[in-house]
Amino acid sequence: MASVYSMTRVAQGPLLFVAGQTPAMPGGQVPPGAGPQTRVVLDKIAALLAEHGAGWPQVVKLTYYLRDLADLDAVRAALLERLPEPRPTATLVEISGLVDERFLVEIDAVADLG
Repeated sequence: MASVYSMTRVAQGPLLFVAGQTPAMPGGQVPPGAGPQTRVVLDKIAALLAEHGAGWPQVVKLTYYLRDLADLDAVRAALLERLPEPRPTATLVEISGLVDERFLVEIDAVADLG
């Protein structure tokens, strides 16, 4: 069956919408822990941004989906390692589950390419 949405990103005018990225690595491995999973997700977003000649400075909005707010400190630590100042606006949502029970975090992004 054909997908009805993009699994990676869509450019609309000067904006790039990066779909929610999960911590699944090539081969299907998922690192244990919210911190390592966040690093994988951020690396995937960075690679998609680079395909459009962009980087973290162009990101204007992030949305974080966490399965457990108890993981917030680990997620924040990973974000502080990867995201330069000034950091984009963000929304944090605690959810009951993601597409794979091993996933603890998913992040989507909006970048201004203009």
